[in-house]
Amino acid sequence: MSTPIPIPSVSELTLLKALWKQQPLSARELHDAVAEELGWSFSSTRKTLERMLDKQMLAQQAAHGVNVYVARLEKVGTLAAFAHDFGSRVMEMAAPLPVTMFTGSKLVDSDELAQLEQMLQDWPSDEAGKP
Repeated sequence: MSTPIPIPSVSELTLLKALWKQQPLSARELHDAVAEELGWSFSSTRKTLERMLDKQMLAQQAAHGVNVYVARLEKVGTLAAFAHDFGSRVMEMAAPLPVTMFTGSKLVDSDELAQLEQMLQDWPSDEAGKP
């Protein structure tokens, strides 16, 4: 049985998206990349990065004397988990979200969109494993 993909919070997802676009990044580079969207202090970014390291969403490496971060969560799988969670828990839908919702996204290309569609279609039923 595979390990479930953790569902990032909205702020964690924002940091992951910045890393999926370009990695590795230092804490300062990450903060600068998301500052407008999150509107919080550098210390809040650092604290969130620490929590994400604890959750194993990120890995930390040293580069040129600075700690840098890379995403340990794969983009398409994480987006599929996030979309599945939204569809089932928030929208109370039994069927997967239609992949057309993601058409036009700047976050995924056409190959990733096809992967995302397949992952959502193949997602195990929430009823699986229940007595």
